[in-house]
Amino acid sequence: MNNRDSSLIALRGGAIGAIYPQSSHDEIFQNQTLRPILKLQNDLFIEAFLNYVNKQKSSFFQLSTEKKLQYIENAIQKDIKFRNALKGMVLALFTVEEFRDYTLNSSNLNKRMMNMLIERLKDQVQLLVNNK
Repeated sequence: MNNRDSSLIALRGGAIGAIYPQSSHDEIFQNQTLRPILKLQNDLFIEAFLNYVNKQKSSFFQLSTEKKLQYIENAIQKDIKFRNALKGMVLALFTVEEFRDYTLNSSNLNKRMMNMLIERLKDQVQLLVNNK
C-alpha cells in the first residue's frame, strides 16, 4: 500500500457498521469505505448543500420540514451536476484499490452512496437551517 492510501485509511478511520461472513461485496464496501468517507466529509457536504441552495436562489429556508426533506432528495436525485460534485467528494478519498473495486459495480455503489448521503442530510435538516 502506498503512502497516499495508508494516509487516507488512517484519516477516515475504521469500518462503520457490522461486517459478517455472509455480507455482500457491496455491503462490505459500504461499511468499510463509504460510511467512513461520508462521516469524514459531513461538514463539507453540509456546506456544499447550503451553497447549492443559495446559488439556486430557492426558498428552501421558508419551506416546511417535509418540503425541505423533499428538496434535499430532489436536489441530489435530479441535479446531475450537483450529484456528480458530491460523488467526486467521496471518490477523491478512495484508495486506488477501492477505486478499482468501485469501478466493478459503480452503478449500485453510486445508488448506495447517494441514498446514504440523502439520509445524512435529511437527518441534519435542522443543522442546515441553523447554518444558513
